[in-house]
Order: sequence, then structure tokens, then C-alpha cells
Amino acid sequence: MNASSSARHPYLSPDAPRVLAHRGLVTPDAAALGVVENSFAAVAEAHAAGVLYVESDCHATADGTIVLFHDDDLQRVADDPRAIADVRLPELEEIMAERGGLITLAQALDAFPDLRFNLDVKAAAAAEGVGRLVAAHAERVLVTSFSDDRRLEALSAARAAGAARPPATSPGSATVARLVAARALRRRGRVRALLDGLDALQVPERQGPLRIVTRGFVRDAHAHGVEVHVWTVNDDDDMRRLLDLGVDGLVTDRADAALAMVNGRGTTAD
Repeated sequence: MNASSSARHPYLSPDAPRVLAHRGLVTPDAAALGVVENSFAAVAEAHAAGVLYVESDCHATADGTIVLFHDDDLQRVADDPRAIADVRLPELEEIMAERGGLITLAQALDAFPDLRFNLDVKAAAAAEGVGRLVAAHAERVLVTSFSDDRRLEALSAARAAGAARPPATSPGSATVARLVAARALRRRGRVRALLDGLDALQVPERQGPLRIVTRGFVRDAHAHGVEVHVWTVNDDDDMRRLLDLGVDGLVTDRADAALAMVNGRGTTAD
């Protein structure tokens, strides 16, 4: 990247490329034992594999505890139609006990002090709590959300809770859409304004028929000191191709395999 190391957020050090374990790491053996994504066991497995970054999601329980959980409800994970927001912490812990164990955001930050967390705020009710909890850990946290309102609320809450510096951040889908449009129209000033204050662009390679991640997209991001992280990349050939394109991070369900590939290539920088 063109940005100097001193200008980068501590979350983005050392140099790219980065492997972000998507909802932790669930190996086939772990899955056979009933372990699910975003569980304590999944985060621990990612840590044991040598991954530095864990991508996860945040919801608030009925009693206001911030937990790492992707879906709004328990249907897919536990065949239970109730929303996370309607279940209290003790019952959620019981439900997750045989699925790798529930992990709260506070537990994740405390139990894995050398991990860096990429947190997607999935619910408006979780935004303030996420910001407050990550305030003391801002140097190793990136906050994002599909909703820029939720993202900005979490960042504001972190500052209000005394964060020495804000967490790193990646924009919501509306900002990404505006950025893609500004690039297509060659509005360089608009591109610069949209990238201001961002640390990373975390995007899919494509959105329907529209290709988002191109060499030009990566180049423009790098010119403004912003990294590009692509989700969710599980195919070996796709990993190689995107790394060759210059992306800085791969969000993947196969973090162990991606880490081996990145380490085998050696550390590269633009």
C-alpha cells in the first residue's frame, strides 16, 4: 500500500495480506462434533491455527448482553425460531453448550487478548454496547456494519467510553454503492471524500452481475491508504487470483488453508 506504516491503524499492522477467519474456524472434524460458527470453540480453533484476525457478528440478547452471532434468530443454528433479541443470556448459553459454547463479546476480548476482531454490528440494539465494550481494545478491533448508521453509532459509543483512538472501520453497503458509482463516473473528488476516515473496504468480489473488486478498485483504495478485504473466499484458485490482484485481506471459512497459502507466498506489499 502507498500509506506509510505509521499512518495505518494498529489493527492493520503488520503488512498485508491478511487472513480473516469468517465466524471463527470450524474444521470438518469439529463440525462432526456439533461445533458451529461464531462459537467459543470456533474462535479458539482459529486462534490455535495461528490466525490473527477473526471476523464475527454482534447481536444483543434480551437482557442486553452482546454476543457473537450472525443470524437474527436461532433457526439455522439450533432449529429454534426465536430471535436472539428475545432470548436471555443463560438460556442462550444452554442452547449453545453442545454447539461449541456461546461466546460474548466481552469474553472474546478477554479470553483472546492477542486476536484482532472484525465486528459486524448486525442489530441496532447492539451498536452502543459494541462500542462501549471495544473502547479499551480499539487498537485491535475493526467495526463495520451493512448499516452505516449502526457503524457510526458504535464508533461514537467507543469514543464516549474513552477510547484513546477509534477502532478501525469499514463502510456500510450504501457507502460502497456510492463509491462504485463515483468511480464509474470518474468523480475523483467524490471517491476521495467517500474513502476519508476509512481503514478498509470489506466487500464481496461481485454483487450480482456487478463486479466490485477490480485492479482499479484496489488501486484507488490504496492511493488513499485504504485496504481491500474480500468476502467470503473459500476456493483456492479465487484466493490466489485475488491476492495476485493486490487485495489486502481474505475473509474465509477456510482460514487454516488460506493462512498456509499466504505464508507460502511470503509477505508482499504494494
